[in-house]
Amino acid sequence: MNDNARQEPPSRRSKRGRKLDPDGTRREILREARIEFAEKGFSGARIDDIGARTKTAKRMIYYYFGNKEGLYVAALEQAYADIRAMETTLELDHLSPELAMCRLVDFTFDYEQENTDFVRIISSENMNYAQYLKQSRNVKELNSNILDSVSRILERGYAEGAFRRKLRPLDLHLMIISLCYYRVSNMHTFSVIFDCDLTDAETSERHKKMIRNTILCYLCSDDEHPGTDA
Repeated sequence: MNDNARQEPPSRRSKRGRKLDPDGTRREILREARIEFAEKGFSGARIDDIGARTKTAKRMIYYYFGNKEGLYVAALEQAYADIRAMETTLELDHLSPELAMCRLVDFTFDYEQENTDFVRIISSENMNYAQYLKQSRNVKELNSNILDSVSRILERGYAEGAFRRKLRPLDLHLMIISLCYYRVSNMHTFSVIFDCDLTDAETSERHKKMIRNTILCYLCSDDEHPGTDA
């Protein structure tokens, strides 16, 4: 089948006469496609396998997403949309700057550890130099709210005297996700090299506390320290 061929709308009823749920079907396809792409990358993933996972005809997948690239881009967008949507439920504006920052760090740590497919699909797209993500019209808007949240926490922290080090929201966001992301993206190689289990509950809790304290101590310290090169 030509991936770019125009597809006819799927029937509103299945072969058994059950009325279809287009939105539900689309969500299910995206959910399983995200797993497939995370496991096999763009090149290794197959539309037939995604169809088998969802019991959806290939024709219907093409109708919703156009082609394999369209499905992959949509899966990437959904991966970002999911984490950003959950971040909006943290109610960070109602907490002190210190507690808000701790909650954001804890959430990032837990989400990435519990959603390894998120880390893997993003890592896979980095292997592609983000060539498919560049096709997205929504990815920048989808991710804009996290920088707004970090900015508000920082502004309150500076105004209340809780934070001393001046940082750009983007730099702080990068610092947080870097500390949390590496544990998941490199857990297998790291575990083999150092004979440890990064999924162990006690180890995870210790690392979460370390990252939380690292971020807070950095924000509460001065920009200059003795011995720092000018």
